[in-house]
Amino acid sequence: MTQALLRADDERINWRSSMPFLLFHLVPLAAVYTGVSVRAVVMCAVLYAVRMFFITAGYHRYFAHRSYRVSRPVQLVLAFGGTTALQQGPLWWASHHRAHHRYSDQDRDVHSPLKGFWWSHVGWFLCDKYSATDLDAIPDFAKYPELRFLNKFDWIGPWMLGIASFLVGGWSGLVIGFFLSTILVWHGTFTVNSLAHVFGRRRYATSDTSRNSLIVAVLTLGEGWHNNHHHYQASARQGFFWWELDPTFYALRALSAVGLVHDLRRPPAAVLNAPHVSDGCFDIGMFRAYWVKASAAVARASVSGSVSNARASVSDTVTHARASVSGTMSSGVASVGDAVATRRAAVEASLQADRVALEEFVTASLRAAEAFARLGRQGRREIGHQE
Repeated sequence: MTQALLRADDERINWRSSMPFLLFHLVPLAAVYTGVSVRAVVMCAVLYAVRMFFITAGYHRYFAHRSYRVSRPVQLVLAFGGTTALQQGPLWWASHHRAHHRYSDQDRDVHSPLKGFWWSHVGWFLCDKYSATDLDAIPDFAKYPELRFLNKFDWIGPWMLGIASFLVGGWSGLVIGFFLSTILVWHGTFTVNSLAHVFGRRRYATSDTSRNSLIVAVLTLGEGWHNNHHHYQASARQGFFWWELDPTFYALRALSAVGLVHDLRRPPAAVLNAPHVSDGCFDIGMFRAYWVKASAAVARASVSGSVSNARASVSDTVTHARASVSGTMSSGVASVGDAVATRRAAVEASLQADRVALEEFVTASLRAAEAFARLGRQGRREIGHQE
């Protein structure tokens, strides 16, 4: 995808601090020496499914969106289980995910694919900008000391699970059961940030680029119905309809049946029956994304053209100055310097004016599009009431 939203200087990857994450991916190659036992393969599959559930049901649907209620002990289990997936602590994870929804596909989105696929998949957490936990963004859970403890010492769970994997499956259990399953859980989770905003179908006209994808849903136990989720974030069920596979919700229903989970929130009828993009509903999210990419391309072309013109003008000035240098060399050099400085100032002023005009035009167009979308929704509601 075109890098429409430019990344800031503090969003550069810190390769030094990212080295453990990158080297982690090489550990499964040790299976050449340890071998791959049947027990290790079973452990890998089980640990993938269990830890993916703790991420989807715990970190995401509970801590980030509070789509159901649990007791404090169960809450602690969800938090501890999530830490075993090596995706940092529950407060860090949920606070950044809330920021993603608040600014989805805008400049302040922590992992918008409009900044590039690599960025949305892994780049955003490999830079230093998002390494800290914003406790102010998650005060409802930051008030629990046990959650703050797990968030600070998020290495306890992975170390315990790694040691247990070695005791159960030996070196093969550690390399394949623990390390390989961790890598698979990582990239399965990351596909929601990257692929689920690039590939798939859009049912609802949200203000972002979220898509519904069966493939991502299979990989993540139901998180692939991302457009549904962005349309109604409070739902514990992301597969809104019976044919949309959502194993995480099925497991939550089972836990609800035995009293461990309460008040599972589902999408109401008004949400399910909201106008669809396929029915002609104005898709503000995709319009915004395409417009941002188009404006970025225009800006790059404008800057490139202005720079080329400036270079040509400066070259002409230098050539003319050299031709007229026969009289007074020192006067000619001063004249060239003055001409270059004047032309440079003129080009910079022109570029700044072009940028301001373009930004104002884009902003006005987006506001008009959003107003049009609101009028369309209001008109459909009024027609529905009349019927």
